[in-house]
Amino acid sequence: MISLAFFKQEDFSGVNYILDEEQQKYTSGAEKALQRIKDRNDSQGFAVTVFKDEEPAGFFVLDFGEDKFELTENEHSVLLRSLSVNPELQGRGIGKAAMQKADDFVREQFPDCDEIVLAVNQKNLSAYHIYLKTEYVYEGKTIIGRSGPQYVMSKKL
Repeated sequence: MISLAFFKQEDFSGVNYILDEEQQKYTSGAEKALQRIKDRNDSQGFAVTVFKDEEPAGFFVLDFGEDKFELTENEHSVLLRSLSVNPELQGRGIGKAAMQKADDFVREQFPDCDEIVLAVNQKNLSAYHIYLKTEYVYEGKTIIGRSGPQYVMSKKL
């Protein structure tokens, strides 16, 4: 069973996995994402642990800061970033299930939020298809990210 919870320090060893070189082009690992929140003294960024059967299996950040306005004009949105799944557990539907659970998690924890936005590298087809399968919509907008063009996707809550 997949579940989500706000990151706790005791989750770190379970989410501090090494992504392969290709995946590192597209997403930050937990350590880097947590450091970014800390460096920005970020009260707008919330780290989330993805659990499979109560064991840490993945990670992402919900970012309510200004960066989201590169993707949307909606001030009641959240930017989902730095999604990853432990490479030893990939291919088992954990990422897809986490994205399905993210909707209810955001609704419960942030009731004023009415949209999740994200950007996915155009070359990261596996992630793009996971987002499509979990009802994220691509409406033709792209931005340039650190590894090239990215599709801007969103989901109304």
